[in-house]
Amino acid sequence: MLADHQIRFEIEVTGNIVVFPFEDFMIQPASIDVRLGSDFIKYSRSIEPIDPGLPETPLKFNANKIVLYPGDFILGTTFERIKVSPSISAQVNGKSTLGRLGLIVHSTAGFIDPGFNGNITLEMTNINTRPIILRAGMRVAQISFFQMSAEAEFPYGHDRLKSHYQNQSGVTPASALNS
Repeated sequence: MLADHQIRFEIEVTGNIVVFPFEDFMIQPASIDVRLGSDFIKYSRSIEPIDPGLPETPLKFNANKIVLYPGDFILGTTFERIKVSPSISAQVNGKSTLGRLGLIVHSTAGFIDPGFNGNITLEMTNINTRPIILRAGMRVAQISFFQMSAEAEFPYGHDRLKSHYQNQSGVTPASALNS
């Protein structure tokens, strides 16, 4: 895992990590803070199952402030665009203050593959018994970076991998599992 000065070096000197826009206050001891964007996706409330092979078209909207009610699930996005080289991987985690309020920012997809480029889609759930107000621009998550022992042979986005979310811009819904 990279320390603060290593993250800064990879951003400012080598370009192995790109964070745009980048501000120095974002760097923490072993991560960078990322802010919540203003694009969101909400799936309809229904008892009908979702088929991962044929995902439904969710409601996409833009908001500066939303209220996440207990049990709600939405997709959000980071304000920042992240790019990592084929020799760097990363992990998205929640901020402890928001976690202590019951906000989960990623359900299972917190891993950022080497070679990824795009905004990070956040899978946000409120597990509290009270609503949580989310505002665009608030520090919502943190990203830790890992130096790999070797460069990935087929980094994310390589034609061979059929990477679904390379170069995603804003919040991105699930793509068909078998595509």
